[in-house]
Amino acid sequence: MRPVIPLLDGTVVVSTVAALLLAPGALRREPRPGREGRFGPEGALALVVALIFLNQALVAVYVQRVKGGSTAFITRYLPPGWFDVPRLDRLAAHFPAPELLAPSVLRVQAFLELPLVLLTFVAVLRRLDRRLYVRVARSPLIPLAAASYTVAFCAVEWDLRNPYTVDDILLRVLSGAVTPVLISSLARREPAEHRPPRSPLLFALDLWAYGQLMLVLYDTVLLYDLARIGGHLPSAVAALTVLAATRLVERRVPSPTGPRVAALTGTIGRALALFLVPALAIRYAGTFGTPRLAGVAGLVVLGAAVRRDTPRLLPAALAGAVVGYAVARIAPGPYYEATLLRSATGALLATAALCALLDTTRTRLVVRS
Repeated sequence: MRPVIPLLDGTVVVSTVAALLLAPGALRREPRPGREGRFGPEGALALVVALIFLNQALVAVYVQRVKGGSTAFITRYLPPGWFDVPRLDRLAAHFPAPELLAPSVLRVQAFLELPLVLLTFVAVLRRLDRRLYVRVARSPLIPLAAASYTVAFCAVEWDLRNPYTVDDILLRVLSGAVTPVLISSLARREPAEHRPPRSPLLFALDLWAYGQLMLVLYDTVLLYDLARIGGHLPSAVAALTVLAATRLVERRVPSPTGPRVAALTGTIGRALALFLVPALAIRYAGTFGTPRLAGVAGLVVLGAAVRRDTPRLLPAALAGAVVGYAVARIAPGPYYEATLLRSATGALLATAALCALLDTTRTRLVVRS
């Protein structure tokens, strides 16, 4: 048996149990007010993405100047589809001491991947509910998630061993120690103003946009395929446009209220908090570990999130599940994550719309009676 399988499976079990035990307390805890600042997780995430793109340019310079344009020195250790590196002739021609760029191959990104994933997660949380974001970001869930993700990253790293593996693992461990401190610090500077949670309809669009941006990054720079970025620019622009539009709509249009919409918002928040710690281990166990165990863990976490409001949400959730299934069958993506994103977005949009409709109908009946 490959060592990656028991390591990932064990991480799935331990992280799922930890989430079930600790997430409820984190959701109830009211954090103390911190120092106010305006640089939130979105700004930090944009900075990390910029650093990843900068590193990709340096990789291109290194390959062109030091390796004669050939990526065979590293691709022989990796699965197909990696290192489609563009030619950056002007930058490469004028870059001094290109041999010093050797760490740009795999190692820099090994440090940046954890903050990329965790900052994306907490940025999504902040879009849904700022108070929930502060509770989670300043709770033990973040260091636990960092530890779980680091183990998962390192397990896959070891399974795809190459000459840089030991360096990468050490950098991932260092990142696992630094990233929780960064996220907690950002949360302590969150403005104290209270805002109601976002409409589940708007949040479904936000979730799609963030997911789409992550897929673009995965298809390009996370696999060192910067040369393919042109074909993904329309998707990235569409996602950024959606994020800007939902922010504008939120400020100008009041969010729908009602018992079902409130229950759905609370369920989404609990689901995100519960999935935070085991999410990456579940994802990688589906490919490198035991898929059935990953599926069971996902269902357990989802069940814990929806248990409280099942009677109120059941009709809308069933309708949403039908829509999600139909989306997956009619419009599947090119790979698993893309299909899952489309299906989840369709399911959440349908569930949120039906909850809002049922709340509106209930309000009208109460007024008439």
